Amino acid sequence: MLAKISKIVNRINSKKSTPTPKKVKFASVSEMAKSDSPLARDLFGAGTGPEGAEKNLQFVQQTGKVVYIYERKHSRAASGRLKLMPDKNKSMAFFSPTDSRMPRMHIPMAECPKDFYQRPGDYASTLYIARIQKWDEDMRLPQGSLARSLGEAGQIEPETQAMLIEMDVDDSPFSEEVEKCLPTNLPWTIPESELGYRKDLRKSCVFTIDPATARDLDDALSIEEREDGKFEVGVHIADVSYFVTEGTALDEVASQRATSCYLVQKVVPMLPRLLCEELCSLNPDNDRLAFSVMWVINADGEIFEEWYGRTVIRSCVKLSYDHAQGFIDEPDKAWSREELPPITNSFGVEDVKKRVLQLNKIAINLRKQRFDNGALRLDQVKLMYSLNAETGLPNGYSIYQQKDSNRLIEEFMLLANMAVAHKITNSFPDKAVLRRHPPPQVKPLMQVVSLPQWGLLINIRSLYTKSLWKHYGDDEFSQARLQVLIVLISKPMQNAKYFCSGTLPDDSQYHHYALNVPLYTHFTSPIRRYPDVMVHRLLAASLGYCAPPEKSPQVLQKEADFCNDKKLNAKMASERSSDMFFAIFVKEAGPLEEAGMVMAVLDKSFDVLILKLGVVKRVYLERLPLKSHKFRKNRKCPELEIEWVADENCDHRTRHLISLFTMVDCTVFADKEPLRWSVSETLQER
Repeated sequence: MLAKISKIVNRINSKKSTPTPKKVKFASVSEMAKSDSPLARDLFGAGTGPEGAEKNLQFVQQTGKVVYIYERKHSRAASGRLKLMPDKNKSMAFFSPTDSRMPRMHIPMAECPKDFYQRPGDYASTLYIARIQKWDEDMRLPQGSLARSLGEAGQIEPETQAMLIEMDVDDSPFSEEVEKCLPTNLPWTIPESELGYRKDLRKSCVFTIDPATARDLDDALSIEEREDGKFEVGVHIADVSYFVTEGTALDEVASQRATSCYLVQKVVPMLPRLLCEELCSLNPDNDRLAFSVMWVINADGEIFEEWYGRTVIRSCVKLSYDHAQGFIDEPDKAWSREELPPITNSFGVEDVKKRVLQLNKIAINLRKQRFDNGALRLDQVKLMYSLNAETGLPNGYSIYQQKDSNRLIEEFMLLANMAVAHKITNSFPDKAVLRRHPPPQVKPLMQVVSLPQWGLLINIRSLYTKSLWKHYGDDEFSQARLQVLIVLISKPMQNAKYFCSGTLPDDSQYHHYALNVPLYTHFTSPIRRYPDVMVHRLLAASLGYCAPPEKSPQVLQKEADFCNDKKLNAKMASERSSDMFFAIFVKEAGPLEEAGMVMAVLDKSFDVLILKLGVVKRVYLERLPLKSHKFRKNRKCPELEIEWVADENCDHRTRHLISLFTMVDCTVFADKEPLRWSVSETLQER
């Protein structure tokens, strides 16, 4: 590109006597590339004009210009600490946000503690919340307003409150107006009017499988073998829409929260606990209202009939994933009642075990069909913490492992979600609330595919499914490289989004990339997701239980967009909570000696994936005891050659080559700043 530009300059200098052509102004690089101007030909060569523009633009950095702010979505709130202004200004204080992406602010001194100017050190470790109020064009930094003091920085509760405020997650108590929408005649019983038209499944063997600590039980399963060898399988979901009537104060607060937020030490619920943990939760030995999808299906996963409808169920047992996994791992074991939670409704251990094994056999075949049809899954390491009951501090961690019992539940929830998606789309083609997953971003994905160190050519979809596992073995290095590649190819993946079918002109845009299915929605978790409540109402209308939806597709789309934002905020809050507890664990139990693998190389640093922990951290060369370092590119592959300062640890080898997929030994240690941690490479022979 530089050579071509130099060529243009030389041509201009050699033709100074030629009359200067009339200048043509282009509004964008795209417009210039589509033209047939001499500049476009010189920069891009042959193939300019509209036909070659698209190909040419892949070499150009795409740019844009903000012309209008349609809607302000960010809370404009930041947590951070107060400092004196560098010039000791007495009218303004300096606010430094914890999140480096947020701008620093000027805070009126009148909003600060009375003695802050005289004794700033007394408040150096206090965490505050500030909000941006004004940022005029002539202001270098915005002016903010101090909202509140949270407590000492680095402590769990102040930091948790800060992240919830920044992510706009509402954890305030439910208002009196909302409480009035809840049933008051406790203990609550199902009205006779509901029993009259619902399918009664209370005598069926229905049970739940959830994490051992779960209290909001959304879903239950049932299975009965028929005389013809087929099975009648049911997925039964809590009928939250019965309690959350559209247009009430309860519905309003649920729609505004849009999702429950799961932190390490607590859950911020979408609904009042009376609903999410009691009346809606499918607790054992209690009559509960449900919305069910039932199929006639064989052991191979072939579906012959399906049925949708409102039901009444009575779960006979609350199994944990470990209980169900025990049945799967030891199918011939004679389990005693003492080894399991109480089983009611006249059912025994063998009744439940037989049904778990039947469901698992079908789930295995359903899963095989999905992946044979191109579905993908990219599992990354997830840490689970055990907390001290008194202090709330982490005293250990474990690696989350998905087992067959988890996959069993996943398969039938996916099956129900896909079935309901088709049902509501057929009934309301323009008003179905669905969930789509766009394909990955092409440019960053191709950067991963073209890595010379990879050494294999694969197409995009096979990259995410069979190709990775096909080319890697079971040895430590191969498994580590596979783990790094999963992280790398996960980055170009886009978020799945809720949408209203009537707002997209082409139904090919409904496609869910990860599942590789044309239609998908969320139906199975209405206790913790508001879009599921919307889908329940659509399904009820499609079955004639209520009137068709009056809201326009545009209104439904706006609600879906809001749910997308809230879901993303809750996800980020959950991730920050996990990061916080990891930082606390490193401080309490560190330093940690861990194996890592390099996943990116820069001129003065490199990124390392800590394999056991699944976390990525940047290692800066200036913080290592190095004698020298040299950056170069070997066949377009960035490399760092580093030389360690000689000491007792490296008397026989001082040079080390860092490139993609290099295995390194790392030390994870706490920084001086609260909730900060770093990684340092240690030189050891491998």
